[in-house]
Amino acid sequence: MRPVCVIPARGGSKRLPRKNVVEFFGKPMIAYSIEAATASKCFERIVVSSDDPETLEIARKYGADPVERKSSLASDTARISEVLLDFLDQEEAAGRKYDVLGCLLAAAPLRRAEDVAAVIDLIKPGICDFAIAVTEYDLPPHQALKLDADGALKPMWPDLVDLRDEQVGKLVVDNGSTYAAAVAAFRKQRNFYGSPLRGYAMPRERSVDLNSSVDLEIAKVHYRQLNS
Repeated sequence: MRPVCVIPARGGSKRLPRKNVVEFFGKPMIAYSIEAATASKCFERIVVSSDDPETLEIARKYGADPVERKSSLASDTARISEVLLDFLDQEEAAGRKYDVLGCLLAAAPLRRAEDVAAVIDLIKPGICDFAIAVTEYDLPPHQALKLDADGALKPMWPDLVDLRDEQVGKLVVDNGSTYAAAVAAFRKQRNFYGSPLRGYAMPRERSVDLNSSVDLEIAKVHYRQLNS
């Protein structure tokens, strides 16, 4: 198989400005994803897709191929799947085709090379076309309450809210770090939630997805614990 890794990292970020390049224990945030992809030894090519010159320069410094993203795909409303499909189209137009697509989000610095490899290893075209890193919920997700515009709370799933955890079964969630798919299946599905889909369980202490300054501080605590 010919696997490629794409690390999407646009320059804009509202809740945690410049989160993809913010310093995290002496290195830019995105460097951790590039290093994990490289150390996994899974990919023929590792690419950083960005509209931001600083991010592209950091990508080059840490050994990834910088690919400048179209401005139309760098807005708040642009989907990562659109970025990935556009990249695949450009690569095929240049005569480069891949069988497996890996996608590492840049704001997951606690992900390890073995996590990346475990997700990629799940891909068996026709048997398992999609794979994602998952983790357990902190609280029972079936007890979710929906907040209405008037401030009232209602059970999101009324038929489930009174059930015990063992009645519901084990539930996991995409941890916002690592995704993989067979390219042909991804082109049809246009996201990573196609079928057959499997998940690789990552512990919660490595599953911090940075979207805010609070997430950043939590990630620092876990980093110190994991590296002490």
